[in-house]
Amino acid sequence: MHYRSVSRRWNGWGLRTVSYPLSSEAHSFLAERLGAGMATHDASWEMVLGSVPLSRLPAHTLVTTEPAHRALHARGQSLPDWIALRNGHLGEFPDGVAYPATGSDVRDLLTYARASGVRAIPYGGGTSVAGHINPLAGDAPTLTIDMSRMQALRHLSEKSRLATFEAGVAGPVLEAQLRARGYTLGHFPQSFELSTLGGWVATRSSGQQSLGYGRIEHLFAGGRMESPAGTIDLPPFPASAAGPDLRSIVLGSEGRLGILTEATVRITPLPEREEFHTIFFADWEHGMEATRHIIQAGLPMSLLRLSSPEETATMLTLAGHASIVNTLKRFLALRGVGDEMCMLLLGFSGRATLVEAAKKEALDLAHGLKSVHVGTLLGKQWHRSRFRTPYLRNTLWEIGYAVDTVETATTWDRTPALKVGVEEALRTALANTGEQVHVTTHLSHLYLTGSSVYITYLFRIAPGPEETLRRWQDLKAAASEAIVAHGGTISHQHGVGTDHLPYLEAEKGSLGMSALRAVAATFDPSGIMNPGKLFV
Repeated sequence: MHYRSVSRRWNGWGLRTVSYPLSSEAHSFLAERLGAGMATHDASWEMVLGSVPLSRLPAHTLVTTEPAHRALHARGQSLPDWIALRNGHLGEFPDGVAYPATGSDVRDLLTYARASGVRAIPYGGGTSVAGHINPLAGDAPTLTIDMSRMQALRHLSEKSRLATFEAGVAGPVLEAQLRARGYTLGHFPQSFELSTLGGWVATRSSGQQSLGYGRIEHLFAGGRMESPAGTIDLPPFPASAAGPDLRSIVLGSEGRLGILTEATVRITPLPEREEFHTIFFADWEHGMEATRHIIQAGLPMSLLRLSSPEETATMLTLAGHASIVNTLKRFLALRGVGDEMCMLLLGFSGRATLVEAAKKEALDLAHGLKSVHVGTLLGKQWHRSRFRTPYLRNTLWEIGYAVDTVETATTWDRTPALKVGVEEALRTALANTGEQVHVTTHLSHLYLTGSSVYITYLFRIAPGPEETLRRWQDLKAAASEAIVAHGGTISHQHGVGTDHLPYLEAEKGSLGMSALRAVAATFDPSGIMNPGKLFV
């Protein structure tokens, strides 16, 4: 059996040994807002294996057609994927899975796929929440190319502060290799423990501390991509005026052009000091005003995350420790911060003198805007558990609730209306069914000119999977249409895949979409690379 079936859940998030228990207060909180959840019966692994059809692939030494490997690569981590996995009806399966160990292996596999009329799907950590890695129905067989054997650090230049990795390297392996030399990449998406460097580049990922370290497009300096048409090398120049930057074509290409086999990234010395502080504001308006002032001051910070009143209340309740939370609320109430409180996390990373100066300036900017600084305790707890939060999806599903997210970004002048518009679209999307939707929001990636808007929504699982899927479709469509209507990008950090594809032309325009298709045709003349994702 492949290692994924031993260490990872095949029908949920993450490692089998990690869980996220909920307190009785959390159960009551959810029931009050959504109604009592109804646990569903999950399909067995044996049932799924029995549904895997015969492979249509011609033989190849690097390809396995065993049902277990194919089943483990059939779905990602989107909510429709979860519904299919839990129900046991996965739909399409790849006809085989390959595990290349070198760039030459990848080149060989693409040559084989092109000659045999086989579709090829690049696969990193399997954490996509937008449908990137799912095989689609069609007459041509599908090969999933799993990059998990390619995790080596190939070169590190301390003088240039550049490191070259094989693109299949997972977040923890990458950071361990850098930290052994005194460096960090600083890219920590919530999927960090499972996702890969190649996946980050292919989807234009953003880490939780991107404010200090930069998004992946700032960290990606160059690399090598194997495409059906040939190999393209991207030198890691610090800057160049030699025409359009081909790195920007590879960034966000979602496997439509080829497979990234190596990536050179800009690294940073490990911070001398790192602190995470928490400020509570009396309401959203004061919190957003303070957050905008802090970001536009240009302070050397690594994190700003402002939670709405609904998200603040939800986080404090689901975290448990009711007596501690009640004490905190009484303390804040005495200082004028009540039920509409909003929590702001602030991260400072770097040299001790810069951390101290940035912290003082940030706290000064928040002072007077109905704020209370409560120190580092909550910030430390967030930092310790930040990669554990996705495990809450497993717990919620098991007690009858589904959770999903939508994320976007826009300019500061449009942010308030976009937030309200998307929240309202989600809250009312299931009105015809009588079902409630619990909606929370935070701003977690901030820029001088605007902010991301990250919205989480919870709803009850229906008695049957078809109805649960229909509820999700209604919610996703309502939120996506509201994002477009209010001038937001259809995706700030999760890419396009299949889920956001219908809304991409509204952002790129018809001429822009034609340009993307033309680029893909250059690198992939036969159209075998991950078809149906990003664009059709």
